[in-house]
Amino acid sequence: MDRRQFLHAGALLSVALASGRTLAAPGDIVLGQSVPLSGPAKDLGIEMRDGAQLWFKAFNAKGGIGGRNIRLETLDDGYEPERAKANTETFVKNRVSALFGYVGTPTSIAAKPVFEQASLPFVAPFTGAEALRNPVHPLIFNIRASYFEETEHLIEHFWSLNQRKVAVFHQNYAYGQAGLNGVLRALASRGAKVVATGTVERNSANVEAALKAILPAGPDVIVIVSTYGSAAAFIRQARAQGSPASFANISFVGPTSLANALGKDKSGVMVSQVVPLKGLGVHNEFARMLPAGTAVTPVTPVALEGFIAAKVMADALKRANGPEGLLAALNNTNFDVGGYRVKFSSGNHAGSKYVDLSMLRPDGSWSV
Repeated sequence: MDRRQFLHAGALLSVALASGRTLAAPGDIVLGQSVPLSGPAKDLGIEMRDGAQLWFKAFNAKGGIGGRNIRLETLDDGYEPERAKANTETFVKNRVSALFGYVGTPTSIAAKPVFEQASLPFVAPFTGAEALRNPVHPLIFNIRASYFEETEHLIEHFWSLNQRKVAVFHQNYAYGQAGLNGVLRALASRGAKVVATGTVERNSANVEAALKAILPAGPDVIVIVSTYGSAAAFIRQARAQGSPASFANISFVGPTSLANALGKDKSGVMVSQVVPLKGLGVHNEFARMLPAGTAVTPVTPVALEGFIAAKVMADALKRANGPEGLLAALNNTNFDVGGYRVKFSSGNHAGSKYVDLSMLRPDGSWSV
């Protein structure tokens, strides 16, 4: 962080701490969330919302915070930046206590000037982009690992298997560029470059041009940085054209929706994961809490991420129930979420570095 960025960050933090958001007023504690509930990426928003709501509802049923409920207000942005910005302006107007669980890089970036102006904490965005991480921003608290960390794990895995001709199929927008940059970075550290790239537009599954750009290069591995609809279309068509490449997606793809969209083509497709798919206590806790016969999202990586984020948010809000305020509580977080530890300080807003690799089996289950 250079001197100008440091001074800007310090000024934002000072304004935020002086804003009086101490959660001392009566009534519900309201959080604002902008996610896609419609359009090609809607599963991501629905799962993130439902996973978070599962914990908030259980937390409120036990008395909330001194009898006050945490209420999550969710608005649909269709994974469109301008709609996310407008939703954020609505939340500011309605004086929410914080913004929580936004889904997407372009939508989060569009919201940034709005929440900066309002000095609102922006907690647990569903994105690993460096634009929301580096330099450390006084209002942004990331729980999940970064795309740089995910792509490093993927490249290391295939490098160890001597699969070193890497191509990238990515969304032609901020999210896709962030993932591409991670792959380029991981390869550069090994003295290598990508053999080809191809793009798809946001909220589109038109992958023909990308196939023409990538398949002739004969890659061993194609890293996919997109959402489940376009990723599935690309994998199905690449396999239909005889590509022997391995396919590896980063977590934002929406792993469960990708498996459903791939159908018979799911076997062997890899996804990096930033939450535990088995073993750790938080996964088991989430599974136990799901009520049978309801519309609540089942155990999926995205819903589990929403659940973890809600637990971290509730813990910070509980500790903020006094004059120190929410930002101070967030900056002093060291929370074991059932074996998944999240730590924040004033100089570190990257809560977890957890990354695991998973592969789809023919029956749709995950091998980790």
